[in-house]
Amino acid sequence: MSEYRPPRALVWSVLALLALLALLGLTVFLAYRPLGSLNTPFALTIASTKALIVATVFMELRRQSPLVIAFAGAGLFWLGILLWLSSMDFLTRPALVPT
Repeated sequence: MSEYRPPRALVWSVLALLALLALLGLTVFLAYRPLGSLNTPFALTIASTKALIVATVFMELRRQSPLVIAFAGAGLFWLGILLWLSSMDFLTRPALVPT
């Protein structure tokens, strides 16, 4: 009899799920630690790692052509521009005092 082996896609999906759950646990753990000014860099690093896992495994970007990867990167770049412009709009507005 031949031994059953699960498909590689299933193995990668389960490993990605476990990695995302571990990173979620690390995020929650670090949220309750007094890290001071290091809190934001740690949170952004963990979030970037989660996004990279989702893009490579669940969006299957590791098997795509370089053109598809370039378009995914362009979309991420455009999202960064939109977030930057939104934050600049928010930071440059005058503070309104409630009356």
